[in-house]
Amino acid sequence: MKSSRTKVLLAFASVYLIWGSTYLAIRYAIETIPPFFMMGIRSLIAGSALFLWSFKKGERVRREEFLPLLFLGILFFLLGHGLLAWAQKTVASGIAAVLIASDPLWIGLIETFTFKEFRLNRKQIAGLILGFAGVGLLFLPTSDAMTYQINPFGSFIILMSAISWSVGAVYSRAAKLPKSSVLSAGLELIIGGILLCIVAWMIGEFRNFHFSMISIRSVFALSYLIIFGSIITFTAYVWLLTVTTATRVATHTYVNPVIAVLLGWAFAGERFTTLALLASSVIVFSVYLMLESKQRKQVVQ
Repeated sequence: MKSSRTKVLLAFASVYLIWGSTYLAIRYAIETIPPFFMMGIRSLIAGSALFLWSFKKGERVRREEFLPLLFLGILFFLLGHGLLAWAQKTVASGIAAVLIASDPLWIGLIETFTFKEFRLNRKQIAGLILGFAGVGLLFLPTSDAMTYQINPFGSFIILMSAISWSVGAVYSRAAKLPKSSVLSAGLELIIGGILLCIVAWMIGEFRNFHFSMISIRSVFALSYLIIFGSIITFTAYVWLLTVTTATRVATHTYVNPVIAVLLGWAFAGERFTTLALLASSVIVFSVYLMLESKQRKQVVQ
């Protein structure tokens, strides 16, 4: 059954707004929880909830679907989320959101060379250029704006996280996955969570860690990441990849930095300047250009 316009809009709103807030939540969560372990627990709990829900509905995974799910678990969670959380120990949440905004560029390039029917049209190219310009404006140094300290190595790791997620987003379009987006999301989260916990053990995150060290703020942040960041939004994300192109779904990376800046201003004392307001307008317009592309799949009114 084809999706309704309302369902598509709600799913886009979820990946735009909720994922924009997860950068600050990750920052709070890793204050007292090791990054790979934190992401592993987040993925396992969220994935288990989604899997049990789909299992009770009678949905099952086929043998030929396990390998694609394994690949996506690695790309999305072990490398995508794991590297992001680890790097945020040295990179501010706003800068992390900006670096992740490179997703549409990588996805657009990969789709162009992977799918013969997909070509970036003028609107999409203009949208990509404007999106990056807007993100760049957000963090131009000004006399009244907060200056972020950028760690070069941490920033490079986040860029690798973005590329890994982009590869996964494009691969999921052609992969043989379960028809149920809930089942797919649940199994990918579980696989990624197991791998993240294994890596956490291998790199020694448990050596000096005790559960008594976890703060209340980290607990609330982790709970938010599990319920909203994973269960709700990742399910919406996986579903969107089945009804539209990965490039259009990736436009959330233009809006996420805006949300990150707003939350930084509201909760971390970061100042929202006139330049940031201008950048936000540019980013929103770039999203409009991407979504109005003539290449989009038809969605029932």
